This record gives sequence, C-alpha cells and structure tokens, in this order.
Amino acid sequence: MILVVGGTGTLGKRLTELLAGDGHAVRVLSRRPAAAGPASTKVEYVGGDVRDRAAVSRAMEGVTTVVSAMHGFLGTGHAGPRGIDAEGNAILVEAAVAAGVQHFVLVSVQGASATNDLELSRMKYVAEQNLQASALSWTVVRPTAFMETWAQIVGEPLVRKGKALIFGRGVNPINFVSATDVARLIELAIGDPAMRGEVIEFGGPENLTFVQLATIVANVTGKETSMRHIPLPVMRAAALILRPIKPAIARQIRAGVVMDTLPLAFDARPSRLRFPRIPETSFEDVVRREFAPSPARPPFGARAGI
Repeated sequence: MILVVGGTGTLGKRLTELLAGDGHAVRVLSRRPAAAGPASTKVEYVGGDVRDRAAVSRAMEGVTTVVSAMHGFLGTGHAGPRGIDAEGNAILVEAAVAAGVQHFVLVSVQGASATNDLELSRMKYVAEQNLQASALSWTVVRPTAFMETWAQIVGEPLVRKGKALIFGRGVNPINFVSATDVARLIELAIGDPAMRGEVIEFGGPENLTFVQLATIVANVTGKETSMRHIPLPVMRAAALILRPIKPAIARQIRAGVVMDTLPLAFDARPSRLRFPRIPETSFEDVVRREFAPSPARPPFGARAGI
C-alpha cells in the first residue's frame, strides 16, 4: 500500500491517478478528500489533518511506502509552511518509523536550504533534514515550479479577459516542470532501490520568463492579450504590509518578488538523461492540455460559464 499525503493537489492528483492506473494500491490522506473529485474504486481516500497524530497513525496501517506531496504555501496559521512542511512532515516521519514503513519519498522544492528567501523552501529543508536523520529509507525529490500551476495563474485571466498579470518586470528566466513528469519520477523512485538515499533535483526542458509564459498562452489559445505589470516596489511594500494580517497573500507576493529578481534558471539535462523514459513536457504542451478546446472539451470560456 502506498500512502500519498496531499493527494488532492496539483502533483498529488496526477501521482495518485498514475499509481492507481499502474496497478498500485493507493491510499490518500487529505484534509479535504472531497477535493479528489469522483470517487475511485482504485484509491482509498481518508480524511485527516497531518498534524493529528492519531489520524496519521491510522492512515499508516498496512502502508509500505509514503509519499509526502503536501505543502502549506497557501495556508494560514498552523496550516502554513511551518505547520505543514516542517511540523507536519515530522509527524509523518515519526508515524512511518513506528509503522515499519519501508520507504519515504519527500517532495521538496528546488533550491531548498536553511537560508532561502522563501519560508516554504526553508521549511522544506527542515523536513529534508529530519527525514534524512530518521531510520527510514528515503528519497527527496526537488522539482522546479509546476507548469500547471503557473499556466492557471498567468493563463486564466488572459483567457477570460484578454489581460495577463505579470509579476514585476517578467523577464527573469525561470525553470518550470510539468507535475505529470514529476509524478512519473516519483513512481520510478518508489520502485527503484538505486534512487534511495538521494536528493534528486528535477526540472523541465525550458527556462521561461513570465512574459514568455503569457505569450505562449496567447498563441496557443488564439487570444489577443495585453500585459499589466505589477512594479517590484509595489510588491515589496504590499508583502511587508500584509505579512501580519494576510500572511498567505504576503507569502505569494514575496514569491513573486523572488521569481522576478533571483536566478531561477535550471539545467535539467543531467536528470533528464538519467531518466529518459520520462517525457519532456513543454509549457506549450501543458497549455494545450489545460486550455485548448477539443471535441470532448469545450473552450475555456464555455466551461467557466462566460
């Protein structure tokens, strides 16, 4: 039995579908199991908060592999990065050791470190260190930013209203990877003992700016678009002002500042050469999948009721 924690998110949904489709027994622990959509006869969904030790212990029954694909980036209070990524993963590791779990796969983030500018990256690093110090067999996967997430953030307002919102200048190259490709990497990690005890950095085939993301969405969907930039000074001030009252929003704005100012390009060729079976999904591929109409899929505007 494989336990996927955070199995209803961008990565978790894709991973759960992949594992179940390939015949694995899968259990998903989520605070919102209803977010999984239609019930699947191949996947067991259980509700529970990762900070609830009793719920986590119950979810571990009969489990041989744990995949932590959760994050607290958008959470507030105890559901933020410290509560979910650091403390929540510590509880998972403790329960996995007690249950005799054979392998633990932690989904971290590319560039995780104790000194990273982003709280999420710092808390993911805390989780990495805790896992590596445990008695568990482990694999840490550090993906770059998910294409699917940013296709929605940049693409949805563009497709709806013909306006793309660009954080800062929008000319900083950033590596983006498809969550589907990351799911395939995790499946490999589950089955390959050679990948245990490794921290695997993994990215996509392209380094793209936010302006390029918007341009690709416009070209694929055939939408005329205008780009509105949020100036960096405004973003910095907003993050500072909102931090004590709206920490989740301040966290997102701070991430936008980092993505516009720090070097976030990544050379994915070494890992891609190592794992040639994983498709090199491009951002254009993701946009076509997310937004382009097909005979069975109406245009985005029609699906959104606009």
